Amino acid sequence: MNVFSTQSIKKRSKRNEANTNGQSGTGCNAGTFSPVNWIGVTDCCASEGRQALVLYCFALSACLPSLSLIGNSHDDAVIGHFDVRRWTFECRATGQAAPVLFLKVIKPEPFGLGKPSRTFIMISYSDTTLSSPQRGVFAGSAALLACLLAACGGPSTDAPSSSPSSSESTALVIPMEGLEKTELTFGFIKLTDMAPLAIAYEKGFFEDEGLYVTLEPQANWKVLLDRVIDGELSGAHMLAGQPLAATIGYGTKAHIVTPFSMDLNGNGITVSNEVWEKMRPNIPSMEDGRPVHPISASALKPVVEEYAADGKPFNMGMVFPVSTHNYELRYWLASGGIHPGFYSPDDVSGQIQADALLSVTPPPQMPATLEAGTIYGYCVGEPWNQQAVFKGIGVPVITDYEIWKDNPEKVFGITAEFAEENPVTTKAVTRALIRAAMWLDENDNANRAEAVEILARSEYVGADADVIANSMTGTFEYERGDKREVPDFNVFFRYNATYPYYSDAVWYLSQMRRWGQISDSKDDAWYDATAREVYRPDIYLEAAQSLVDDGLADPADFPWETDGYKPVTSDFIDGVSYDGRQPNAYLESLTIGLKSSQTVAAGEVIE
Repeated sequence: MNVFSTQSIKKRSKRNEANTNGQSGTGCNAGTFSPVNWIGVTDCCASEGRQALVLYCFALSACLPSLSLIGNSHDDAVIGHFDVRRWTFECRATGQAAPVLFLKVIKPEPFGLGKPSRTFIMISYSDTTLSSPQRGVFAGSAALLACLLAACGGPSTDAPSSSPSSSESTALVIPMEGLEKTELTFGFIKLTDMAPLAIAYEKGFFEDEGLYVTLEPQANWKVLLDRVIDGELSGAHMLAGQPLAATIGYGTKAHIVTPFSMDLNGNGITVSNEVWEKMRPNIPSMEDGRPVHPISASALKPVVEEYAADGKPFNMGMVFPVSTHNYELRYWLASGGIHPGFYSPDDVSGQIQADALLSVTPPPQMPATLEAGTIYGYCVGEPWNQQAVFKGIGVPVITDYEIWKDNPEKVFGITAEFAEENPVTTKAVTRALIRAAMWLDENDNANRAEAVEILARSEYVGADADVIANSMTGTFEYERGDKREVPDFNVFFRYNATYPYYSDAVWYLSQMRRWGQISDSKDDAWYDATAREVYRPDIYLEAAQSLVDDGLADPADFPWETDGYKPVTSDFIDGVSYDGRQPNAYLESLTIGLKSSQTVAAGEVIE
């Protein structure tokens, strides 16, 4: 059976083919479709409903001479969900794009095995050939087609008793008019928090928006950022600090914006078995003998001092200089009295005056680098902390949920130029990602097991499903056998996880300043202005409102009234309060780190 997917439609579009089953293309002339090809129509429905659908199609064709039906056949009754939506499809002869309305049927595989196959029945037309009354007739056909399908084996049309679900919705989803760009390539790093991209692709949410998306794993964060800037990637899964750093010119200079925050939490800090054995006596135990969590870096401090006394540098890994992991690892170390080092304009190692020496290691290489003894610990996202547990080479000592509860982790980044030139497309992408995040968290994470199976594929994360599930399904294993409930280790939608808060951006900027990546003092207004330049909640809320209007989202799930700043919080491991509106006061309250008047030069802190 031929099946349309995002990829197959994209390839078909490139070949300017307009049908399936190996038949010749439907004719096109001056942007119109000729009603000559009726492929597989008689097989689209079983028994009584079949003829009704066929007769209706021919009747509609008689009313609209430019109408043609394109589809693929299957031999069983249609069972499952359906929706109707408009698409953009290329005319075979002219290459011109014409809107397409099609009925998508999701049909389970025999005996319920495997993922559902997708069968499409497409009705195409050209706006240029239809009068206003004809367009009305055509638009009204969606409801009738849906009723016909329901009458011949489709699902019940009874109104749902609960709020709209993001998955397999029977709501009418029609791509927005005026998509500026429909073929997109998005980059990602092989981490579980790229899940919204994978789910938006696999569940057809990009398809719903009329987007032909390709997902490509990238070698590292720098390559990913450079390819977005160069236009080789339309957008990407990014570290929350990356758009900010690029925009202010730390590293590569480019104006990157984010309309969507991809998740909360999701990282951990792991140490080698040797280091853990030295730390363990410094950690109190529960009655059952397991260590009390969260574990303070003060338990690590004597170990770092021992290595220093032996003349051995205490090396630790993080994924990128402006990564959440770098700032979380630094925050944890500093809260325990271990200096993680400063940056300066003439020394970007980040190791000035450091007790622990932090350096960059790509996420998938973390476990092997730890096993080789090159580093003694690292901060990384999943599944690479759990991988150390499964391999027996290290012990995760703390999650970032315990360092900063519900901290923002990754964002979806695009260039400001892309957003300006493609506003409708940007909104459509944001809609798809919001729906994916909803799916990941809905019904108390009921879909996580399926998400794990998807992420385990080699084209996404490529780790064992058991390893990914260890954290993705609401638990986290510290030592082997010490698995604890951490339901919010990965959060994709609840707690307004997808909203790009200015206060989150300001926190990252404050850490850049704290450790010298921002070399000079900035007033509070600068932090606010920079956050507003990069984080784009206006795009996010516009996309969210359109989902609500389409019946695909609950308005109660979005922070309509926020000014972009979260309330003051002290949910940090050291209990220090953070107010995003007063970043300089926050910096002054931190024991280790630069204060407002200080800079770093020639390896020294200068007042």
